Amino acid sequence: MPAATTKKTTRRRAAPKTKLFVLDTNVLMHDPTSLYRFEEHDIYVPIMTLEELDNNKKGMSEVARNARQASRMMDEIVTASPDGIEAGIELKGPSRDLATGKLFLQTEAINVTLPAALPTAKGDNQILAVVMFLAEKEPGRGVILVSKDINMRIKARALGLEAQDYFNDKVLEDTDLLYTGTRELPADFWETHAKGMESWKNDGHTYYRLQGPLTADLQVNEFLYQDGETPLETLVKEQSGRVVVLETLTDYSHQKNNIWGITSRNREQNFALNLLMNPEIDFVTLLGQAGTGKTLLTLAAGLTQVLETKRYSEIIMTRVTVPVGEDIGFLPGTEEEKMAPWMGALEDNLDVLNGTTGEGGDWGRAATRDLIRSRIKIKSLNFMRGRTFINKFLIIDEAQNLTPKQMKTLITRAGPGTKVVCLGNVAQIDTPYLTEGSSGLTFAVDRFKGWLHSGHITLQRGERSRLADHAAEVL
Repeated sequence: MPAATTKKTTRRRAAPKTKLFVLDTNVLMHDPTSLYRFEEHDIYVPIMTLEELDNNKKGMSEVARNARQASRMMDEIVTASPDGIEAGIELKGPSRDLATGKLFLQTEAINVTLPAALPTAKGDNQILAVVMFLAEKEPGRGVILVSKDINMRIKARALGLEAQDYFNDKVLEDTDLLYTGTRELPADFWETHAKGMESWKNDGHTYYRLQGPLTADLQVNEFLYQDGETPLETLVKEQSGRVVVLETLTDYSHQKNNIWGITSRNREQNFALNLLMNPEIDFVTLLGQAGTGKTLLTLAAGLTQVLETKRYSEIIMTRVTVPVGEDIGFLPGTEEEKMAPWMGALEDNLDVLNGTTGEGGDWGRAATRDLIRSRIKIKSLNFMRGRTFINKFLIIDEAQNLTPKQMKTLITRAGPGTKVVCLGNVAQIDTPYLTEGSSGLTFAVDRFKGWLHSGHITLQRGERSRLADHAAEVL
């Protein structure tokens, strides 16, 4: 019998279809580069999105600037396409291979009957009509509305459409994963890492060079601590592969090391002062809830290095002017006078610091207050673009309300000899469309970790009062 011949059949898998993302206006106004953030998938921009971009392009606000940039980017993409726009425009060339999908612009009038409860005169509802039309036109393909507006997403889902938030701007999905700047060492750390350890002293600090299973995970300028009979607090000075150099810290909880009369009240405050007083650290981020001492420690360190050691020429303080309640309207006066209502935190902390300067009575305190005020400049964020600060101690308060783009604008103002300190609490964001995961402060903490000249600490314990601590827990 002849051997049976088995014909080998190869079944070709159907390539998974790319999705079609319909962009709401607020996505483009939040991040104009979102046009290139959808990788192999296609994006669709309705006419109403272009209309709303046009309505928001006037002015000097961040939103208006982003609207103009989004329009310019789309103009560049369309201009670079010689074949017309009906069949979609390849994004591979304009995005320099960041995106490989196509950009579709609405080129036809779309008539979709929306439910009677949704008036068609509203821009959001016209965008929903476009999504419904595309979902009916391409039933086998994923058509997804992308919007930063929660109510828009709810309406889309109520109509049976797929909708999602714009996630590409998020540094972290869960802020619990955010780098804290500190790490507790296990009890057996020295047993597992002491083999071949070198130790030496220099300039009042003790250094340890060691290697072991934990060392590869450590970041430069990360603080390590160990409780027990002989408590230890060190800083990762160098990290190269599996070899690290640890440096013991200056103890700012002791009165002999006080900074402008202030001593640290807990471990994290001591870590923060070690960063703030270190001339090798150019960029410091301090996170923490209200009352953890962020502003007080920073101002004390700034005044000491401006007035005593003369390391910096002056302190420049700025913050985002986002009101918690209703705005109080236009304010009279100079730039500093207009910023004064926003700088209550500065005045409160200066009152504390002025009371720690020792003897001298009312006259001495008044003279000290005048001297301090002459060395602190209050600046508005609105006029920062194009400036360069040389040899300054720059404090950015309430930095959680900054977008990543604004944060970049501010940090790049630093000239030679300038130290930048960002303070904030990511649980208190007042800027629309910003979340804990997409805040500029979260962005800066994540991107700067492990750099030789930056440091970060998350302050844990409130030191304001027992009332404030209890309120933070129960309210």
